[in-house]
Amino acid sequence: MIIAIDFDGTIVEHKYPEIGKPILFAFETLKQLQKEGHTLILWTYRSGKELYEAIEFCKQNEVEFYAVNTNYPQEPFNEKKLSRKIYADIYIDDRNIGGFLGWSKIWELIGNNSYKISELEKNINKLSIFQKLQSIFSKK
Repeated sequence: MIIAIDFDGTIVEHKYPEIGKPILFAFETLKQLQKEGHTLILWTYRSGKELYEAIEFCKQNEVEFYAVNTNYPQEPFNEKKLSRKIYADIYIDDRNIGGFLGWSKIWELIGNNSYKISELEKNINKLSIFQKLQSIFSKK
C-alpha cells in the first residue's frame, strides 16, 4: 500500500517550526510498515529548511521515505505551480476527523497485512465453496 504520513502532530509532537519529541511508537511502526513492503511518503506542510530538518530527523531515526510531498522521488516539485495533493491508499494525519488514532491503533489496523490478507483469502475461498454448494442445492 502507499501510505502518506504527516510529520508535525503525527510522527512528532506538534512544535512547528521546531521538531517535537517523537510520538510513542511512531518510528517503530513506520520501520515495521516498510519491512512489510509498504511505500511511505512524507506528506507535510513543511518546506525549505524546516522540511530538510524533518527529513534528516526521520533518517536519524532510521526511516527514509520513498518520496516527500510528491508521488514519486523523481517528480519535480514547484510550490508555485503544483499542489501538494498526492495519491495514497491511506493518509495518516493528526487532522483527521476524530483526531490522530495513535500508532498502536494504526499498527492494529494496517500492520501485519500478510496475516490479514491470508485470512481474507481463506474466507473468500470458503465463501466461494459455500456459493457453489448453495447453487447446486437450489437447483434441486
